[in-house]
Parts: sequence; C-alpha cells; structure tokens
Amino acid sequence: MDAKQRIRELMEERQWSEYRLAIASGLSQSTVANIFNRNTTPSIATLEAICKGLGISLSQFFAEAETVELTPEQQELFESWVSLTKEQKEALAHLIRVMKGR
Repeated sequence: MDAKQRIRELMEERQWSEYRLAIASGLSQSTVANIFNRNTTPSIATLEAICKGLGISLSQFFAEAETVELTPEQQELFESWVSLTKEQKEALAHLIRVMKGR
C-alpha cells in the first residue's frame, strides 16, 4: 500500500484539503505538502499524527478493507473492554443481551 495514496483517499473521503489535514493532525503545512509534492515517505510519527487527526488508528490506516471509524464514546468503550477480565467481559455481554431483551 502506498501511504501517500492512502492519505489522499482518506482526505478525499472527508473532503479535506492539505491545510485541513495539517490543522487536524498538528503538523506543519510544509510537512503535509512535502508528503505530496516531494518524493517523501511519511515517518511513523508523522503517520501516527495524521491518523490521530483523521480519527483512525494506524491499523485502520493500513487495513485493506473499508475502515470503521469509532466515535469518541465507542472508542472509550472499546478501550475499557480490552482491559476487562474474561469473566467481566462475559458479565458485560450478558448485561447487554438482557438490556436488549434477548
């Protein structure tokens, strides 16, 4: 996968300019412009900043399938879920099923 092409695709999906990407990611305009106007491959740190600005993870950036963007609330739930024990996850899954009426 070409990182520059992927960044461009994500920008087009959001109808973002290079300026908007720079603002959202906290990068300088020249850094973003260099990615596209020079034969510059973004560093991992730059890609992380871009992904954060776009609201996606690095794994979503490199995923071949269509990405799913999480809302901040969903992201918080996911991060909490990951830290739960197996028993806590089972209890929470049961609670959700009960709440949904299953």
